[in-house]
Amino acid sequence: MIKLGLLLSNHYRLLSVAAILDVFETVNKFYAADGESAPFSISLFYDEGENRYTRDTVFNNHQLIPITDESVQDLILIPSFVGEDISEALKDNGRAIKWLSQQFAASAELASFCTGAFLLAATGLLAGKLATTHVDACPAFAAAFPDVNLQSEKTVTQDGRLYTSGGATSSFHLMLHLIQLHCGREVTVRVAKVFAIDMDRHNQSYFSTFQISQKHNDDLVAMAQRKIETAYHNTGTIEEMIKDIPASRRNILRRFKMVTGITPIEYLQQTRIAAAKKMLEQTSEQMAEVIFKSGYNDPKAFRKVFRKAVGMTPSEYREKFYIM
Repeated sequence: MIKLGLLLSNHYRLLSVAAILDVFETVNKFYAADGESAPFSISLFYDEGENRYTRDTVFNNHQLIPITDESVQDLILIPSFVGEDISEALKDNGRAIKWLSQQFAASAELASFCTGAFLLAATGLLAGKLATTHVDACPAFAAAFPDVNLQSEKTVTQDGRLYTSGGATSSFHLMLHLIQLHCGREVTVRVAKVFAIDMDRHNQSYFSTFQISQKHNDDLVAMAQRKIETAYHNTGTIEEMIKDIPASRRNILRRFKMVTGITPIEYLQQTRIAAAKKMLEQTSEQMAEVIFKSGYNDPKAFRKVFRKAVGMTPSEYREKFYIM
């Protein structure tokens, strides 16, 4: 039997915890219905130092175990967590992060769901390893953990005994991956059918939204952002768009990358792609018009950039997300 530990991290997202329990409890029910022993022994762990629970607390029929307990798990699942302030959330989970490192050293597999990847990365175990997280959290993740090989477009990653998933429904794809590893293909297909999960989705890029805040203290960078956002539809160069900013080209390029995490040309490109996605979703404009209004004059170049950024062609994106 596989000892599966679910970490109730501080600020955990209830929906994430509920989904994880529902899926793995369903697998156990499959086996019970077939007269076989359940493959997963599910335990829920919490940080006793927070005093939110006691040893007598029961969560969804599972008794909670403090992370000070010396038991070693085979597989530990880290749910998504709620928190606008990532650094504060990591600080509040300091003891749990240490516990994860100890469990991994004792041979446990660790799997994070959505923003749970921040907790996993905080252990240092993901340094030089593949990982993903919610597509909109990727910029913050990359800034916080530059030594991680972030695969922002991926739905699921595995690197040795470390697993991560993208946002929201991507969590189900990681659960299917883990179930297939531990229980086989037949059970995995049964779970996919029960929860109506498309098993062939490997990309999450098309769910992304381009959002970089201008609420920072660099007025010149904010000025450059506004100029790009108001002139993206022009086919001029980035130098032309920011030529009136009172700073040298080298200085503004350096400051822009330091503040936003990307270069001005990348900012322009993502702004144009975001505009194109919105037109494809909300208008019936001809594709040539979408391309032109997005700031491109070369359809081939536009389609190449769009596919690389979004993970599908403009036509496929419109078919999937067009609002009738």
